[in-house]
Amino acid sequence: MEMIHPLNNEVSPLNSEKLTPETQEEEEDYKENGVLIQSPRLSHNVLEKDSKAPSNVREKGETGHVSNSYSVVQSPIASNGNTDGADGAHPVTSDTNGLQELNKLVPGGRENWRKKGDFLLSVIGYAVDLGNVWRFPYICYQNGGGAFLLPYFMMAVFGGIPLFYMELALGQYHRTGAISIWAKICPIFKGIGYAICIVDLYVSFYYNTVISWALYYLYSSLTSKLPWADCNNAWNTENCTNYFLKDNSTWTKFSTSPAEEFYVRQVLMVQKSNGLHDLGGLNWHLVICLLVIFTVVYFSIWKGVRTSGKVVWVTATLPYVVLFILLVRGATLPGAWRGILFYVRPEWKKLFAIRVWIDAATQIFFSLGPGFGVLLAFASYNKFNNNCYMDALLTSTVNCLTSFLSGFVIFTILGYMAEKRNEEVADVAKDLGPSLLFITYAEGIANLPAPTFFAIIFFVMLITLGLDSTFAGLEGVITAVLDEYSVLLKKRREWFVLGLIVVCFLGSLTTTTFGGAYVVKFFEEYATGAAIIAVVFLEAIAVSWFYGMKRFCRAVQKMLGFSPGLFWQICWVAISPFFLLFIIGSFLSIHLNLKLFDYTYPYWTTVVGNLIGISSVVCVPSYMIYKIIITPGTLKQRLLRSITPEVEGNETPNSGVHLNDV
Repeated sequence: MEMIHPLNNEVSPLNSEKLTPETQEEEEDYKENGVLIQSPRLSHNVLEKDSKAPSNVREKGETGHVSNSYSVVQSPIASNGNTDGADGAHPVTSDTNGLQELNKLVPGGRENWRKKGDFLLSVIGYAVDLGNVWRFPYICYQNGGGAFLLPYFMMAVFGGIPLFYMELALGQYHRTGAISIWAKICPIFKGIGYAICIVDLYVSFYYNTVISWALYYLYSSLTSKLPWADCNNAWNTENCTNYFLKDNSTWTKFSTSPAEEFYVRQVLMVQKSNGLHDLGGLNWHLVICLLVIFTVVYFSIWKGVRTSGKVVWVTATLPYVVLFILLVRGATLPGAWRGILFYVRPEWKKLFAIRVWIDAATQIFFSLGPGFGVLLAFASYNKFNNNCYMDALLTSTVNCLTSFLSGFVIFTILGYMAEKRNEEVADVAKDLGPSLLFITYAEGIANLPAPTFFAIIFFVMLITLGLDSTFAGLEGVITAVLDEYSVLLKKRREWFVLGLIVVCFLGSLTTTTFGGAYVVKFFEEYATGAAIIAVVFLEAIAVSWFYGMKRFCRAVQKMLGFSPGLFWQICWVAISPFFLLFIIGSFLSIHLNLKLFDYTYPYWTTVVGNLIGISSVVCVPSYMIYKIIITPGTLKQRLLRSITPEVEGNETPNSGVHLNDV
């Protein structure tokens, strides 16, 4: 639809109805983000007096529909008297102060974020998780230190951030979750939404268990002497060596630290399991911790984003306070400079290794987190003309800088430990994954002055980092399901969320057994990695090639007042899909030979793991077949209808018009 600009920069009322003097005094039109916003009272007058309005009012707050953040009044009669439905579609956008009154007029109006900061902190809290603290520092020093920042930055600019921006824009424009949104983009790809929900469930089965480990550490820290500070405990073995307290102690390849034995033998109790085939009984202190975590999660998200938006002001900001405290303390320790130098020292020759670029692409993708339905869900609660472009740049930049900052925090402590052990930093920092936090870093904290204080704030930080991501992941599922099955579940959100939490808790119980650590590793490697990348690849193809760049850019222009530049369009059409194919190829080229502690995963776990990974992706072709079967017409007609965005009622494909089109 062509944009018709007012002459001489004049803006005329959207309806020809005369206002009373009292009303004219109260009504003030203004512009925001290049979009004309009209005050709520005028919106109400139009809604009440336009006889055609009710036929276009939907329950869902989507393009061309009435919602909390904007209202659209479509009339078949244009202002000039013509009966052109497209040109006569005149939206009226209400400001924030009119939201409550609009909701009274329009039942089922979509909820909005209480304030802009709630949304930004929720997205930052989702993107910045436990992986930023333990995975990025290890990946960085392993792949050339400071030199790794070059491929990391390039993968972020050309792959991660464009996908991040795309999902925010899609969610904000269509105002619906990861399942229903595909009816408005490319219906045949609706299986992507179901696949995303399954992957999110798999993540919830193991991710919250890691948070429960941190909670148990926090509980164990509430003593004058940390239990992993010495070898005088019931769970310690004869190999336990406390080299911090004994200058003449000898560290051998058989030696184990008090922190390692506390983590392995007391927290996880893996000595009571023989592997995945024999997980053993439930580890009850972890079951209790997991129950506490899920209880906190439920009461944080049960009412929607207005509840979780308040919680993130604590859970998303506290980690930065703790990181700053730990950074200052770590920088004053003897040997800290060794860790920092080891962390950032560039090894330029490693840039010629393909593995470095693969690690950079994988790290930035899983760090920003597109494809999990979370960004779609969060953005769907935004105002229609919210500047999602700046949000994408801001939050992705904060995420990358947080990863880099956490590396300094971790490696100051590792340098201190290397100094104490009289070893190289590489030997101290050889572990990737939770053990870097729960063994290596915990051990360093235990030997600081005031160890109880630093242990408490450190594990509080880990818990808050994990909770933010849990809130987000489950909200992605909740929004997707509630939008798709709104008639059945719309007024039963609290019960649906409770049922979802119960399912996630029961699914997590295997990870709280004595062999639960093996299950966590198993799910992490097989259930989510390759599956979510394949899903996002299909999503990028569906949006860029089927929905189309022109249509997508037109949608962004309607929201923001400007169209995405050529750089973003090239990224979405070609570079980002290639970026995802590059990661998929790396996954397929690597033969997983999983090992945890002294346990090597048998071959059958590879078969079962691949089946679990496929179980989510299979939703995509399954729904494609289903969609073609249920669509009437010839095969060609079915295919065309299946890739054409669906419209509801008396909508036309171009009826989602907003004030930028006037």
